[in-house]
Amino acid sequence: MVREIMKDEAFLALKSENATPADLEIAADLLETLKFHKEGCVGMAANMIGVSKRIIAFDNAGEYMVMFNPEIVKKSDPYRAEEGCLSLAGTRPAKRYKSIKVQYQNEKFQTRLKTFTGFSAQIIQHEIDHCDGIII
Repeated sequence: MVREIMKDEAFLALKSENATPADLEIAADLLETLKFHKEGCVGMAANMIGVSKRIIAFDNAGEYMVMFNPEIVKKSDPYRAEEGCLSLAGTRPAKRYKSIKVQYQNEKFQTRLKTFTGFSAQIIQHEIDHCDGIII
């Protein structure tokens, strides 16, 4: 189900709770909402659809990917970026890293570790910020 985009900064500033297998339907709604907004959006976190859970969905080089409980465990090569967000007006500066290693769970809640670089890494960092209640 396509859900409404959350714009309440007080809600967005809350740290999200860990996701569980009971949250698979939320992940499906998140992915459907992201695809609906694909013209102007490359990633979303569950709090953007009003659910305070650590779930992100994003376009990973043309293929959609969902992560449950993502955590950045290694980062390198910092740079400054200018980012926009469906939940916020305009663009804002952000510190990002060109390469990140992320520990996350897949849809079967199996733990995975993967390195991302470039634009995919930037998207993931933005969405994990959402999970951590960080508003860019």
